[in-house]
Amino acid sequence: MRNIRTVGIISRPNIVSAPDVLGPLLVWLADRGIQVRLDLISAQYLKRSDGIDRDSVPDGTQLIIVLGGDGTLLSAARAINGRPIPLFAVNLGSLGFLTATTLEQLYPELERMFRGEHRIGIRRMLHCDVYRGDEHIASYEALNDVVLTKMALARVIDLEVYWDRHFICKYKADGLIISTPTGSTAYSLAAGGPIIFPQVAALAITPICPHMLTNRPVILPDSGEITVWVRSEGEESYLTVDGQVGQPLKRDDRVVCRSSEHTLQLVRPPKMLFFDVLRQKLKWGER
Repeated sequence: MRNIRTVGIISRPNIVSAPDVLGPLLVWLADRGIQVRLDLISAQYLKRSDGIDRDSVPDGTQLIIVLGGDGTLLSAARAINGRPIPLFAVNLGSLGFLTATTLEQLYPELERMFRGEHRIGIRRMLHCDVYRGDEHIASYEALNDVVLTKMALARVIDLEVYWDRHFICKYKADGLIISTPTGSTAYSLAAGGPIIFPQVAALAITPICPHMLTNRPVILPDSGEITVWVRSEGEESYLTVDGQVGQPLKRDDRVVCRSSEHTLQLVRPPKMLFFDVLRQKLKWGER
């Protein structure tokens, strides 16, 4: 990565310490001849007027720096939109399974990155298509998960699920989570789903508060398609992608999920492995 000429910076809003982080960071980059593209939030922190829309930040960059938590990283992943641009995430949030680099590690790890000594984790993404009858009405890319849930006042919803042509189950539940290995430590984990090692080629289906207690999470190869038919009346269900974007669904809509052709390049601290993160974030006992 010695050919880095332009860096994009995407920041989480409402972080008190953000201006104190951004100011020195821009000086550090300028001293090395690196240009920056700031999202609107980053520019506001510095009282600058050259901020641009988040989706435009990656244009012409060779690296994206994210200052925030996992939610900010998910938004940045959508902005990258499948382009081979490494994402360097610094945790200014709380839990942060994906944003494993701490503020104290920011400059040492950037130095390592610019020397070409960094470690890249390739994370699979999930593609989702929504159909209404014969009409294709929406497409999404997810790093974590695709979630079908009930609307605020709805009772349990009815969802009919297939893997390729194989009927799996008709769920009566508060909702259903289809997650990538990366997303297995997010909403799916909170709903009782399994933890999946990031390099495993699999998808997880996790029901949310199912009516039948025997409805358990299912892990499937990501070589096939997962199709979810909405069988609830009216507009009682809602589709959410990575907890940030989505749309209401109607009866007999179908949501088709498959492994995306895109991946995310995530810069990882060289001494921080997946199980190190689990022990740290989930407070697992040390050896």
